Amino acid sequence: MKDTNPKDAIGCMKSPMSTVPSCVLAEIGVAMLEGSAKYGRHNYRLAGIRASIYFDATMRHLFAWWDAGEDIDPDSGMSHITKAITSLIVLRDAMINNMCTDDRAPSCPEFYKELNIKSAEILTKYADKNPRHYTIEDKK
Repeated sequence: MKDTNPKDAIGCMKSPMSTVPSCVLAEIGVAMLEGSAKYGRHNYRLAGIRASIYFDATMRHLFAWWDAGEDIDPDSGMSHITKAITSLIVLRDAMINNMCTDDRAPSCPEFYKELNIKSAEILTKYADKNPRHYTIEDKK
Protein backbone atom coordinates (compact mmCIF):
# COMPACT_ATOMS: atom_id res chain seq x y z
CA MET A 1 0.00 0.00 0.00
CA LYS A 2 1.33 3.42 -0.85
CA ASP A 3 0.63 6.57 1.14
CA THR A 4 -0.15 8.77 -1.87
CA ASN A 5 -3.50 7.21 -2.81
CA PRO A 6 -6.28 7.03 -0.18
CA LYS A 7 -8.19 4.51 -2.36
CA ASP A 8 -5.42 1.96 -1.72
CA ALA A 9 -6.50 1.51 1.90
CA ILE A 10 -10.03 0.63 0.77
CA GLY A 11 -9.24 -1.14 -2.50
CA CYS A 12 -6.73 -3.57 -0.99
CA MET A 13 -9.45 -4.91 1.33
CA LYS A 14 -11.75 -5.97 -1.54
CA SER A 15 -11.84 -9.16 -3.55
CA PRO A 16 -8.43 -9.34 -5.27
CA MET A 17 -8.88 -10.11 -8.95
CA SER A 18 -5.15 -9.59 -9.51
CA THR A 19 -4.53 -12.96 -7.85
CA VAL A 20 -6.40 -14.84 -10.58
CA PRO A 21 -4.31 -15.89 -13.62
CA SER A 22 -5.79 -14.10 -16.62
CA CYS A 23 -4.55 -16.74 -19.10
CA VAL A 24 -6.71 -19.37 -17.38
CA LEU A 25 -9.67 -16.98 -17.32
CA ALA A 26 -9.23 -16.40 -21.05
CA GLU A 27 -9.32 -20.16 -21.68
CA ILE A 28 -12.43 -20.46 -19.53
CA GLY A 29 -13.98 -17.66 -21.58
CA VAL A 30 -13.50 -19.70 -24.75
CA ALA A 31 -14.87 -22.84 -23.08
CA MET A 32 -17.89 -20.84 -21.90
CA LEU A 33 -18.30 -19.52 -25.45
CA GLU A 34 -18.51 -23.10 -26.67
CA GLY A 35 -21.26 -23.78 -24.12
CA SER A 36 -23.03 -20.57 -25.15
CA ALA A 37 -22.95 -21.60 -28.80
CA LYS A 38 -24.34 -25.05 -27.96
CA TYR A 39 -26.88 -24.31 -25.22
CA GLY A 40 -27.38 -20.53 -24.99
CA ARG A 41 -25.45 -18.06 -22.87
CA HIS A 42 -26.20 -18.26 -19.15
CA ASN A 43 -28.79 -21.01 -19.70
CA TYR A 44 -27.80 -22.57 -16.37
CA ARG A 45 -28.91 -19.44 -14.50
CA LEU A 46 -32.50 -19.71 -15.69
CA ALA A 47 -32.99 -23.38 -16.56
CA GLY A 48 -30.96 -24.59 -13.61
CA ILE A 49 -28.69 -27.61 -13.45
CA ARG A 50 -28.35 -30.94 -11.68
CA ALA A 51 -25.15 -31.22 -9.66
CA SER A 52 -24.51 -34.77 -10.88
CA ILE A 53 -24.30 -33.69 -14.53
CA TYR A 54 -21.50 -31.22 -13.81
CA PHE A 55 -19.74 -33.54 -11.37
CA ASP A 56 -19.76 -36.25 -14.06
CA ALA A 57 -18.47 -33.87 -16.74
CA THR A 58 -15.70 -32.64 -14.44
CA MET A 59 -14.63 -36.16 -13.57
CA ARG A 60 -14.69 -37.34 -17.20
CA HIS A 61 -12.34 -34.51 -18.15
CA LEU A 62 -10.07 -35.16 -15.18
CA PHE A 63 -9.97 -38.92 -15.85
CA ALA A 64 -9.24 -38.36 -19.54
CA TRP A 65 -6.34 -36.15 -18.53
CA TRP A 66 -5.14 -38.31 -15.62
CA ASP A 67 -5.78 -41.91 -16.69
CA ALA A 68 -5.75 -41.66 -20.47
CA GLY A 69 -2.91 -39.14 -20.59
CA GLU A 70 -5.01 -37.07 -22.95
CA ASP A 71 -4.23 -33.37 -22.64
CA ILE A 72 -6.71 -32.05 -25.21
CA ASP A 73 -10.44 -32.78 -25.38
CA PRO A 74 -11.02 -34.05 -28.93
CA ASP A 75 -14.54 -32.56 -29.06
CA SER A 76 -13.53 -28.98 -28.22
CA GLY A 77 -9.80 -28.89 -28.93
CA MET A 78 -9.31 -27.37 -25.48
CA SER A 79 -7.43 -28.62 -22.44
CA HIS A 80 -9.30 -31.22 -20.40
CA ILE A 81 -8.24 -29.26 -17.31
CA THR A 82 -9.85 -26.09 -18.67
CA LYS A 83 -13.03 -28.03 -19.46
CA ALA A 84 -13.08 -29.48 -15.92
CA ILE A 85 -12.61 -26.03 -14.38
CA THR A 86 -15.39 -24.66 -16.60
CA SER A 87 -17.78 -27.39 -15.46
CA LEU A 88 -17.02 -26.48 -11.85
CA ILE A 89 -17.57 -22.78 -12.58
CA VAL A 90 -21.04 -23.48 -13.98
CA LEU A 91 -21.81 -25.73 -10.99
CA ARG A 92 -20.67 -23.08 -8.51
CA ASP A 93 -22.53 -20.29 -10.29
CA ALA A 94 -25.72 -22.34 -10.21
CA MET A 95 -25.19 -23.03 -6.51
CA ILE A 96 -24.64 -19.33 -5.74
CA ASN A 97 -27.77 -18.40 -7.71
CA ASN A 98 -29.94 -21.15 -6.18
CA MET A 99 -30.32 -22.82 -9.58
CA CYS A 100 -28.66 -26.11 -8.66
CA THR A 101 -30.60 -29.25 -7.88
CA ASP A 102 -28.48 -31.06 -5.33
CA ASP A 103 -28.80 -34.67 -6.42
CA ARG A 104 -25.69 -35.94 -4.65
CA ALA A 105 -25.88 -39.38 -3.08
CA PRO A 106 -26.40 -39.61 0.67
CA SER A 107 -23.08 -38.81 2.32
CA CYS A 108 -20.73 -41.24 4.01
CA PRO A 109 -18.07 -39.02 5.64
CA GLU A 110 -16.89 -41.70 8.09
CA PHE A 111 -16.01 -43.95 5.15
CA TYR A 112 -13.38 -41.51 3.90
CA LYS A 113 -12.11 -40.77 7.40
CA GLU A 114 -11.29 -44.46 7.88
CA LEU A 115 -9.68 -44.72 4.43
CA ASN A 116 -7.43 -41.78 5.30
CA ILE A 117 -6.38 -43.53 8.50
CA LYS A 118 -5.63 -46.74 6.55
CA SER A 119 -3.63 -44.77 3.98
CA ALA A 120 -1.50 -43.18 6.70
CA GLU A 121 -0.93 -46.60 8.29
CA ILE A 122 0.25 -48.07 4.97
CA LEU A 123 2.67 -45.20 4.35
CA THR A 124 4.02 -45.48 7.89
CA LYS A 125 4.43 -49.26 7.59
CA TYR A 126 6.46 -48.94 4.38
CA ALA A 127 8.30 -45.72 5.23
CA ASP A 128 11.65 -47.52 4.89
CA LYS A 129 10.91 -48.47 1.27
CA ASN A 130 11.91 -46.36 -1.69
CA PRO A 131 9.94 -47.72 -4.65
CA ARG A 132 10.20 -46.21 -8.08
CA HIS A 133 7.01 -44.40 -9.03
CA TYR A 134 6.35 -44.49 -12.75
CA THR A 135 4.89 -41.61 -14.72
CA ILE A 136 3.55 -40.97 -18.18
CA GLU A 137 7.12 -40.13 -19.22
CA ASP A 138 8.12 -43.78 -18.71
CA LYS A 139 5.73 -44.90 -21.44
CA LYS A 140 7.34 -42.70 -24.09
